[in-house]
Amino acid sequence: MSANSFGSRFVITSFGESHGEALGVVIDGCPAGVKFNEHVLKNNLKRRRPGGEGVSQRQEEDLPEILSGVFEGKTLGTPIAIIVRNKDQKSQDYDQIKKAARPGHADDVWKDKFGHRDHRGGGRSSGRETVARVIAGSMAQMFCQQVVPDLDLKAYAHQVGPYCLSDGERAEIWTKDIEQFTARFPSVQHEKVKELLTSAQALGESFGGTAEVRVKGLPAGLGQPVFHKLKGDLAQGFMTIGATSGVELGDGYKAAGAQGTSFHRVPDSPNYGGIRGGISTGEELLMRIHFKPTSSILEVAKKGRHDPCIVTRAIPVVEAMTWLVLADHLLWRRQDQV
Repeated sequence: MSANSFGSRFVITSFGESHGEALGVVIDGCPAGVKFNEHVLKNNLKRRRPGGEGVSQRQEEDLPEILSGVFEGKTLGTPIAIIVRNKDQKSQDYDQIKKAARPGHADDVWKDKFGHRDHRGGGRSSGRETVARVIAGSMAQMFCQQVVPDLDLKAYAHQVGPYCLSDGERAEIWTKDIEQFTARFPSVQHEKVKELLTSAQALGESFGGTAEVRVKGLPAGLGQPVFHKLKGDLAQGFMTIGATSGVELGDGYKAAGAQGTSFHRVPDSPNYGGIRGGISTGEELLMRIHFKPTSSILEVAKKGRHDPCIVTRAIPVVEAMTWLVLADHLLWRRQDQV
């Protein structure tokens, strides 16, 4: 199986299976001299970890082991290899799906395509694969924020099942600590979301949701027309996350029913989401990522350890993919002009 790499300049290759010995990533293209911030890496991995209310009860430490590319607190410019070891696999929980595919999951299509697969926890199609993305995204974050110190990024749950943030709650998002809210849903309704997800776990039910990511301090001029528009690379990155069902930029789907005279009011309209012509404008970037309900439901969900709503734990992954694309385009920008 090929196609395990992402990026054009800041290139990552992820490896490992959900119940294998370890998962990890090789990062090629990170410049030398980037200050390594252990807290950023460990904190992002901690936020992605399973365990806790309303998420999978698999308990993993996810302690990173740096094998190469970092020395005396800085990147060397050589390939960076980092792994985390699996500790809490319960492969017997998945014996049922070895022969019977889960509706909506990748079990049968992977088996049909490759002829042989690791069914334990979904193998490489498991959400656990995203640990490699979060490692790589953390290194990309270190690079981006060293090059552009004012760059800031925030992702959060915009919708969980039937509950959605109000316009007022979205307007205050930069003042909120997302981690203090159930399901990373920064709303007065977050306790209702907690009840919803707790009940879903007990019943073997699941819900869809939407993540929103916003970036401020983004330099103008990032993006490579025609085939590597900034919005195109971001959309590709988000669509590679398991269970993603759609991506929007700015006003997104609402733009399809808009009138041009009202939609194109001013050059820096928030309708555009901070990108025009595939190039960043310098305004705040806004994208929305939709996720379908978790595929593991009913008895499979009750016996295994699954997330009743993927968006909750997808937030650090959405952030990671954003950092990776921004790192790629910051490096790409270096060759745009003499």
